[in-house]
Amino acid sequence: MKIFGFAGWSGSGKTTLIEKLIPDFTARGLSVSLIKRAHHAFDVDVPGKDSWRHRQAGCQEVLVSSESRWALMHELRGAPELSLEECIARVSPCDLLLVEGSKHYPLPKLEVWREAIGKPLLHPQDTHILAIASDVPVDSVLQRFGLEDVRDIAEFILGNATER
Repeated sequence: MKIFGFAGWSGSGKTTLIEKLIPDFTARGLSVSLIKRAHHAFDVDVPGKDSWRHRQAGCQEVLVSSESRWALMHELRGAPELSLEECIARVSPCDLLLVEGSKHYPLPKLEVWREAIGKPLLHPQDTHILAIASDVPVDSVLQRFGLEDVRDIAEFILGNATER
């Protein structure tokens, strides 16, 4: 399994870029998975549904399965958040594992940066950032891509992803 990350401020377009890259990777016959690090409370369940009610009643885990998909929801109930290593260990084997977020984790990353966000570049503070995808020219020693350069970005990722 190869792993590669994406870093950038909220609203920079990480999700949109990843959404464009995934079809390129899958067209090459690669199986792709993703870990999305959230920095806030979130819920994938629907309030009022059976699985939500079971979690609210106190279940630590609820697995929902159908002919189309399955999902395992685990309530931390005060336990510490999983580390990225623990998340990686829980992902089924795949050809390419993408990580959105985890700014400070040591893995090769592409920074997604938009001038309109008004925030500074994460590089050079994060030495694991290998290139920048931006909507404007960026003054950097790193390789730069336009946000629409999907094919070139995909090639860069495949050439720089770390083997696990």
